[in-house]
Amino acid sequence: MKYLLDTHALIWFFSGNPKLSERVRILMDNEEQTKLIGLASVW
Repeated sequence: MKYLLDTHALIWFFSGNPKLSERVRILMDNEEQTKLIGLASVW
């Protein structure tokens, strides 16, 4: 499955912010899932 990550989710994941739910953290950490980020997140 493919997931489009918004900027907040990306920042919260890499900073270990507890506002990101455990379910989402597990999905984002799963290397078998395709994660996409918008160009604005890179900007």
